[in-house]
Amino acid sequence: MADDKFHATLERARQTPKLGLAALLLSHGTMELEFYAPRGRDEQMPHDRDELYVVVSGHGWFRNGEERHEFHPGDVMFVPAKVEHRFEQFSDDFATWVVFWGPKGGE
Repeated sequence: MADDKFHATLERARQTPKLGLAALLLSHGTMELEFYAPRGRDEQMPHDRDELYVVVSGHGWFRNGEERHEFHPGDVMFVPAKVEHRFEQFSDDFATWVVFWGPKGGE
């Protein structure tokens, strides 16, 4: 059996209980990989570390500070620490990987 501390799958992500808004799947040093699949509304608040979203499924709009743009599967979005952001008008099948890293306040 493979060691899950260095390998995450979409199947396991969908089965992992959420801690808060997302499910933590991997961590190493300052890096954390989470799976985020909100339903209805995205209620997240700004984070204290830099983050990267990799869209797994679904589509919608992403607000990143003052910018707003459409997203689709395979898109990647960077959000600097402490910037207000959220997913808006997203489809029911929306899901994304979230990677946090670095010091509080961002790099």
